[in-house]
Amino acid sequence: MTNPYKKYQQTAIMSASKEQVLLMLYEGAIRFTKMAIQAAEEGNVPERGKNILRAYDIILEFQASLNHSVGGDLPKQLDQLYVYLLEQYTKANVSGDINALKSCLKILDNLYEGWVHVIKNKNDNDQNGGAA
Repeated sequence: MTNPYKKYQQTAIMSASKEQVLLMLYEGAIRFTKMAIQAAEEGNVPERGKNILRAYDIILEFQASLNHSVGGDLPKQLDQLYVYLLEQYTKANVSGDINALKSCLKILDNLYEGWVHVIKNKNDNDQNGGAA
């Protein structure tokens, strides 16, 4: 039997724009990081590790998809942030350091809000025929 929620999720992802997928991935990384923090606070090592790995995989995908030939210094700066995030996730996974996870969460929240702002401005400009 097919799970209707999973079917809905697959349809939502398949019909989403690149920008929507980007935001969904950030939301996922944030959600998994929060779940890892909660698991760490509860001393649930397997659950902590599982959620760290999920967030880690999303960041790896972001890093792999960077296009360094456009955007000036932005791809390089994002790459540096992603390297830092991956290091913090590794630290948290090995040692259970909740502060490393909280650091990741803060960065992810800031990146997410930045992308929301950029996408909103892009969409506003597109709707106004490119006029600011």
